[in-house]
Amino acid sequence: MKKGEAATDTYTYASNGEEETARLAEALAERMEAGTVIALDGDLGAGKTRFSQAVARALGVKGVVNSPTFTIIKEYEGDSLPFYHMDVYRISEREADELGLDDYFYGDGVTLVEWAELIRDLLPPDHLAIRIRHAGEREREIELTPHGERYAQWCRQLKENGTIL
Repeated sequence: MKKGEAATDTYTYASNGEEETARLAEALAERMEAGTVIALDGDLGAGKTRFSQAVARALGVKGVVNSPTFTIIKEYEGDSLPFYHMDVYRISEREADELGLDDYFYGDGVTLVEWAELIRDLLPPDHLAIRIRHAGEREREIELTPHGERYAQWCRQLKENGTIL
């Protein structure tokens, strides 16, 4: 897959609860490096913030990580990488564009954007799109769609080791 090329493969992870969702987040965090962008979507209450918290914990972020709904962007220091947690639910794409998001997307940390579909045109061509869907009271279906070779490789590796389908 070439940079910016549309994703053709989608991978699925079936979670039976928060612990299993956290395991997927941890498996992904092991692969994260500077410039990683995760575009996270899902219905209200699907587990986006819990997923974000698990990524932050796996990156070595200390302290409380909560949804940046009203502050839009929260910056955290991890053990080896900064973690930029965004929630763009309450802003327009134009307002988001004025925030200088490229500094985060192409910066020295990991950027995770909740409600990313609202700023789809502002996302870098290479990113990992994740959608969390309710599949029961505690169960979730998590769909991963890689955009770019780096993320496609992550998904292939996770499929090969049986983590995702």
